[in-house]
Amino acid sequence: MSDQKKQVPLRLSQKLYNELAAWAEDDFRSVNGQIEYLLTECVKQRKKNGRYVPDAAAADAAEREA
Repeated sequence: MSDQKKQVPLRLSQKLYNELAAWAEDDFRSVNGQIEYLLTECVKQRKKNGRYVPDAAAADAAEREA
C-alpha cells in the first residue's frame, strides 16, 4: 500500500461544514486536515474497541445536521 492520499468527494451540510471549519481553526488545521484527523481517530477507536462509534454519538451528529 502506498502513502499516496486518495481523493474522495464529500458532501456536507453548510451547518456541519461551518462547525468543522470553526473546530479546524481552533486546532490550527485546514478543514480537510480536521476531517482526516477525526476519521483517523474514529478508526483507531474502532480498532481499539472492536465496535462502531456509539449510537449516541451518531444520533448527536444527525441532530446537528437537521
